[in-house]
Amino acid sequence: MTDTSPTENDASSAAWPQLMVRAQDGDQLAYARLLKAVVPVIRALVRRQIHQDDALVEDVVQEVLLAVHRVRQTYDPGRPFLPWLAAIASARAIDALRARGRRQCWEVIDEDAVLAHPDESASGGLEQLAVAQQVDSMLSRLPARQRRMVELVHLGEMSLVEAASTSSMSLSAVKSVLHRALTTLRRNGNADHE
Repeated sequence: MTDTSPTENDASSAAWPQLMVRAQDGDQLAYARLLKAVVPVIRALVRRQIHQDDALVEDVVQEVLLAVHRVRQTYDPGRPFLPWLAAIASARAIDALRARGRRQCWEVIDEDAVLAHPDESASGGLEQLAVAQQVDSMLSRLPARQRRMVELVHLGEMSLVEAASTSSMSLSAVKSVLHRALTTLRRNGNADHE
């Protein structure tokens, strides 16, 4: 009696149905040989539908292998193996193309449209930067002690008591320094706008 099962090196397309049957019965070695043999075929089938995107082709090949694993029990040994595999590959390729099409619908390629509708958050950031630079410029005109009090109380949002403790000054001294700083800032601000 001759052994009709595929040999270790025989993973031709004629052996695929037998390998799949053995894989359905739990033969891990046959399953590994089958998957190794069909990867180039899957890649070729997918490439027929997806052109010029090697990364997407490889993603779809992986999806097909996962699908084959999930639905391997649906293969009917009485039917040809390659059409069953090709149907899975085709379905996964079409799904990938649809998903890519949906993503591309949201991509903006028209540079004029992008420039005509600027990102409001970007301009808001520029405005905040301009304000911060203006505040720094105004604070740089103050003596160091006055500047420190403005930074602690108004920019750092410390209470007067916290600012006094941080700067090792009395509460009345903090109030006095802060009052002089704000008066100087108002005077300088008014001078800038004249």
